[in-house]
Formats: sequence, C-alpha cells, structure tokens
Amino acid sequence: MSALNVTPLKQATQIANAQPSMFEQGAKYGKDKAVKSPWQSFGLAVFAGAFIALAFVFYITVTTGAAGAPWGLIRLAGGLAFSMGLILVVVCGGELFTSTVLTTIAWAKGSITTKQLLVCWSRVYCGNFIGASLILGLVMWGGMWQLDGAHWGLNALHIAQHKLHHSWGQAFALGVLCNLLVCLGVWMTFSSKDVLTKSTLLILPVAMFVSSGFEHSIANLFMVPLGIAIEHFAGANLFAALGIPAGQFSDLTFSNFISHNLVPVTLGNIVGGGVFVGLGYWAVEKGSASKVDHIEQNLNYSKSYGEESTMKTAINNLVIRDVMDAQPVTLTPEMNVYQALELLAQSDVRSAPVVDQQQRLIGFISEQDLLRGLWSEEYSADLQLLVRDLMQFEMLTVEPSDSVAQLLELMIVDKDKLFPVSDGGMYIGSSYQSYEERLRSARANRPSAYPVVEGGRLCGVIRREQVLTKLVRTQKPVAVEAEESETSAA
Repeated sequence: MSALNVTPLKQATQIANAQPSMFEQGAKYGKDKAVKSPWQSFGLAVFAGAFIALAFVFYITVTTGAAGAPWGLIRLAGGLAFSMGLILVVVCGGELFTSTVLTTIAWAKGSITTKQLLVCWSRVYCGNFIGASLILGLVMWGGMWQLDGAHWGLNALHIAQHKLHHSWGQAFALGVLCNLLVCLGVWMTFSSKDVLTKSTLLILPVAMFVSSGFEHSIANLFMVPLGIAIEHFAGANLFAALGIPAGQFSDLTFSNFISHNLVPVTLGNIVGGGVFVGLGYWAVEKGSASKVDHIEQNLNYSKSYGEESTMKTAINNLVIRDVMDAQPVTLTPEMNVYQALELLAQSDVRSAPVVDQQQRLIGFISEQDLLRGLWSEEYSADLQLLVRDLMQFEMLTVEPSDSVAQLLELMIVDKDKLFPVSDGGMYIGSSYQSYEERLRSARANRPSAYPVVEGGRLCGVIRREQVLTKLVRTQKPVAVEAEESETSAA
C-alpha cells in the first residue's frame, strides 16, 4: 500500500465576499510592511529607490531644452513623466519610504510596536538610498550629462541647486505637501484591484506635487547627489562647453544637502503622509467606531427592556459554533469506497470530512465523488478504490468564531453575477437586468457543507440545512407559534 499523499489545504478561515474598506486596507497595508521579512523588505526598498531615480531621469530628459515653452506646461510634462516612478513602485512591487509612513495606522491601532515602526522606516529608507545610488552610478557611468550638448547636465545642476535654496521651514512645508499627495494617491489605489486603474489614479497626484515643486526625500536622494556628482566629476568639461563659471555650483555639497534639504524634507514627508493621511484617517475611523459602539450599547439597553430583535440582528449575532454539528460523521482515508457510501447513507448525509488518527482534517469527500469513482470502474463488486483515492484535498474551511451570516452569503449568492461591475466600478453586464432578475440567476456554485477547524483539528461540520433549521427555530413569528399551540391543544 502506497503512503498517503496529502497536499496542503486551502483554508478560508475568514469568509467575507465584501471588499474591505479603504481604511481597513490601509491598516493592513501598513502592518504588512512592518512585519515583512527584513531581507524582502530591504530588497524591495532598493527596487523602489531605483524606480524613483529612473523617474527623475525621465523628468530631467523631458524638461531639458524646453526653455521656449510655457513654464507650467514644462512642469506638467515633467510631472507626468515622473509619475512613472510611483506607478512602478505600486505595480511592480516596492517599498518606498514616503508611502511606508502609512504604517502609522497599524501603530495607532496597536498592531505593531514603536520599535517595529522605526525599524521598518530605517530599513526602507536605507534601501531606497542604495537603489537611488545604483541608478546614479549608472547615469554618471553612461555620461548622460552630455545629452543635448551638455544641457541635460546643466538642467540637473539647476534642479539640484534649487533644492538647496529653500529655507528650513520652506523645505519642511514642501515635504508635507509632497507626501500628502503621494499617500493620497496610494490611498486611492486601495479602491481598486485593477492594475490600469491603480496606475491612472496615481498620475495626477504625482504630477501635481512634481510640477508644483513639492519636495520628495527619496527623489532628492538621487537628484541632489546627481548634481553634486556632475559638479565634481564632469564640471570642468561641462562648464567649458557651456561657458559657465566654474564656481557657479560650488554650494552643491553633501553637508548643505543634508542640513538644508534632506532633514526637513524627510520630516515633512513623515508629517504629510504618516500624520495627516495615516493618523488623520485613523482618527476619523476611530470616531466613527465610537459612535457605532454607542448606538449598539443603546440597542442592547433597549433589548433588555423587552424589544424584540429582528431576524437580521439575530443572524448577524450567530457564529459557526452556535450552529455546527460538533460530532460529525467522519471517514478515514483507508476506508473502502463501498464502506464510505454505506456510512453516508446510514447517517443520511451527502458528504463528510476525512481525518487521520489525530482528528486532523486531511480531505473532504461527497457521495458524488464516490459514485464518480464507481462509475469509472463500471461498478465492479471487488473494487479496491479507497477514500484517499477520491477525496478532495483542496477545500474551504471555517473556524468556530466565524460569522454564520457571512458563510450563508458565501453559500447562496454569487456577487459577481448579482453586481456585474469591474473593480473600477464599470458595468460589464451584457444587457440591462433589474435587481430581481439578477438575483434569480446569482446562484452560487459552492459547497453546502464546510469542515470547522480549530487549532488544526476538526471540531465540527456546518451544513446549509443546519443554518436553515436554526433560522426557523429562532425566528418563528409569535403569531404562528400561538396558532400552532392552539391547534395542538384542540
């Protein structure tokens, strides 16, 4: 007999078809960044730094030699080009410091510690710097400063020098405004799963902050060092070719960059994204939750004085543990197909979980699976097919604390058919149908029975008919009960 080959189960312990709110996605977004593997986080941060550096290369190229065009249009063109950087970060995957500050949401909710927050920020910031430095090295090695008769290099020098001429307060304020837009752009992407929609949503916020001269710390980690590198390594040839005095850009130094730009801009980015957007939405959500809690307390107070709860309230309060069969019929993988069919028939059930000796769930099988096996072997009387040969290894499971209402919704409604819209909100139905018409055809092609698992072990089974029985017993109208009582008395 060959050894039992058990593949990993696909468990769905949280059964909710509804799209999480943007705040919930933002909280998860922040927590995922903080608890991600350090090496993975650092590697993705290197990529993000490179993406933003490449976007600034694009910006310099687009704005070089456009002196005759209107100032605003030149800046707009550069801003649109630079939006490529954040699109690459979101679509290709990257850890960018300016969006990572949204981890403040998870921190405010208590999902991560202050240490995790600061370690995450430091790791991503360093990774971004390395990624930007790699692109800087390649740009200098490739001699890109010589493009357009060295005007490309001159444009880069002017951009870098301009960033050092802000006062400390100006640099801080421009950093706040920049990351306010960056994080709002990222926040908007939580509203869609469609890649094209996400990319489109990012363009205008990025184009605005770039064209308006707002300050992005990671972009500056590339842009200002690029100006310093050009001034030091290409300066003599560039200045000679353009007839520029050699000392015109002597203020491009790392000490000036760090003290006059990088520090205030980084702090401004933290305030704009982490405080204004992250903690701002958290405060709004917290206030809304407090109001809901107050309403629920009032409802509970009213119920204690005899108000009847509605069916909706009752079912929303039910969890799997209240309804499940805690002693379900189970099969073993070594059971013969005929033995399994006999046990299902005697127990009057159409399916059953398959467990090992430690009551760990390893599969699920239905009468249809068993009959399909019999059919394939032409119903041979001495058939040696075992349950393990026919059982399903991939299944949906639930936990005792999961909501019955959400499970019932999963069982009976196909929301893609009921609400035929794309992730971007566009109607994709072939023809107009009323809600009632769509509801009739929105039958869900999903199982009617689900194993209940806790701590890796089977602790029950919940079936659709059990939910229906529970609803009938707990929600039978009082008038009907009275009528039945009178009938039985007569």
